[in-house]
Amino acid sequence: MVKTYRLENLSCTSCAAKFERNVRDLPDIKDVNLNFGASKLTIDGNVTIEALEKAGAFDHIRVYPEKEKVQHVPFYQRRQTIETALSLLLLIAGIIVSFQIGETHPWSIALFGGSMAIGGYHMFWTGLKNLSTLQFDMKTLMTIAIIGAVIIGEWREGAVVVFLFAVSEALESFSMNKARQSIRSLMDLAPARALIQRSGELIEMDTEDIRIGDILIVKPGQKIAMDGTVLRGQSAVNQAAITGESLPAVKTVGDEVFAGTMNDEGALEVTVTKRVEDTTIAKIIHLVEEAQAEKAPTQKFIDQFAKYYTPAIIAIAFFVALVPGFVTGNWELWVYQGLAVLVVGCPCALVVSTPVAIVTAIGNAARQGVLIKGGVHLEETGRINAVAFDKTGTLTKGYPEVTDVLTQSTIANEELLKLAASVETMSQHPLARAISKAAAGVYASEEFNSVTGKGAYALVNEETIHVGSLDWAEEKGLRIPEKARKLQESGKSVTAVFSETALLGIIAVADAIRTESPSIIKKLKEMGIKGTIMLTGDHPATATAIAAEIGVTDVRAGLMPEDKLSAIKELKKQYGRVAMVGDGINDAPALAASSIGIAMGGAGTDAALETADIALMADDLEKLPYTIRLSRKTLRIIKENIVFALGLKIIALLLIIPGWLTLWIAIFADMGATLIVILNALRLVKVQK
Repeated sequence: MVKTYRLENLSCTSCAAKFERNVRDLPDIKDVNLNFGASKLTIDGNVTIEALEKAGAFDHIRVYPEKEKVQHVPFYQRRQTIETALSLLLLIAGIIVSFQIGETHPWSIALFGGSMAIGGYHMFWTGLKNLSTLQFDMKTLMTIAIIGAVIIGEWREGAVVVFLFAVSEALESFSMNKARQSIRSLMDLAPARALIQRSGELIEMDTEDIRIGDILIVKPGQKIAMDGTVLRGQSAVNQAAITGESLPAVKTVGDEVFAGTMNDEGALEVTVTKRVEDTTIAKIIHLVEEAQAEKAPTQKFIDQFAKYYTPAIIAIAFFVALVPGFVTGNWELWVYQGLAVLVVGCPCALVVSTPVAIVTAIGNAARQGVLIKGGVHLEETGRINAVAFDKTGTLTKGYPEVTDVLTQSTIANEELLKLAASVETMSQHPLARAISKAAAGVYASEEFNSVTGKGAYALVNEETIHVGSLDWAEEKGLRIPEKARKLQESGKSVTAVFSETALLGIIAVADAIRTESPSIIKKLKEMGIKGTIMLTGDHPATATAIAAEIGVTDVRAGLMPEDKLSAIKELKKQYGRVAMVGDGINDAPALAASSIGIAMGGAGTDAALETADIALMADDLEKLPYTIRLSRKTLRIIKENIVFALGLKIIALLLIIPGWLTLWIAIFADMGATLIVILNALRLVKVQK
């Protein structure tokens, strides 16, 4: 039986790895998967929560069923914080007493020993158990160093080191919880209970018990509990949690709504279309957690490096303690230096440098309506050199709109649209719908007739009005203005509106360009993206005209899906790493072949969520520069963290040469490096659209 649990107090990668090993060793366990980023454990087998917590007792790991809300304890109430505070009080008392009566006096030793016992008993217990099985992790190294300090009589420094280590552990736990806060906030979005109308009765029930087809009642100011379509009512719905959109979207009968979004002022009745585990917010949470679990290339390298790094540090520490001691005879100094090497060599800062940045960045992106499906995709996006766009629905709105109205008589533009719409109201042609949508209203029409390949006509206000092609108007003996032909050459669909005797006007319809498209292309170029390319199945004339208006210089038109695939392969040879932005369905082959596939409009679109590496949930192209900027900053912060974590340790180790390295400096170097890389990674929370 496969079960999933949420974990609390899981703050370091080495502890997570040890916990996973302990769980794997339990009886009746077939498989274990621990997601450190999401603090989540999946087990195939029979096991109790008590047994799991016993496996994690070395680090006070708490285990909760997935559906149960994790009890978050405030920082000041946490066991670690309280123990650290008590350790500090005894340390201060010990320092005061030691200056009065000496560091080796029994009272001083008792106070320093008490400080070490309270602040570090968990570390000592785990370190000694690790030492008995020759497992050399951070706590093992610290335990050896503290025992050594006590043996050579450095009680004060030993107590300071334990206290600083306890501070480091508490702050690291706090920082990791902060990094995971984005995914936890997503989990709390959708209400656990909802009001359902079933068989004529209103029933409040858990969302797990709601069935597809139930009627969900959503009052003003309430969060929507389930995905569905509006059956009755109209309201503005704030969808920022799902799509990142700042402005509420107006929802009316037939419109789709999502669990976790906020209903503003109107009451809604919603037909439930998905079970609670299949809602868009549930899929987002699942995919974000999976993304946080997937190791980025840099993290894989660091993990491999750490395997050799820790034994090397132990070897260096023994060398420093033994060789100079033999040469100089000053064993106390060089054993002390060797202990300091063990402390400064702890790989904690290095190991945590990458995952905390990945977790923070993916969580931030999810809050902004961008779903990044793994650290590898996050890193790859930061390295792209070119972006290829599908045209329809990506750079354009994906549906026709009236773009130009030219009148040839005394009637106004509004009147021309109204006459045309009066004829087209009976037609199902996409161009007819665009004209009807642009018109302020229609007149009553009679005797509607459609002429295949030419257009349609009807009796409007006792006059026959024709709406059709320019060629049809010319057949009627009417003169077509040159401007109408130019509109046609620019790729627009041009319609003539005429009576039996006169041309009344021209209406041009086109797949309208998104208003933000030109500025997005400009931003990408300013960011250093070397190539922006349009890939489309449209006619070259249409594609070239739209590209010129948007600012795209490389246009490849008349392409079938397999041609787009070939184009992506060619672009990768030209630019190296290439991102493809499309709708996630028609562009699936090109999305798969690109370095990074980016799907537009992931909200409610399963295909977009499944096929792409990144999904822009709101169908908002503005999120593309933000995503690239976030990815690049993540890469930069990861590099900074690695350089800083290693650099600080190398500087501290160089202090061995003149014999200046102390346990105080060592713990400050280790703790300081760890906290700085975490705080540096948390800067990614502030990256906004």
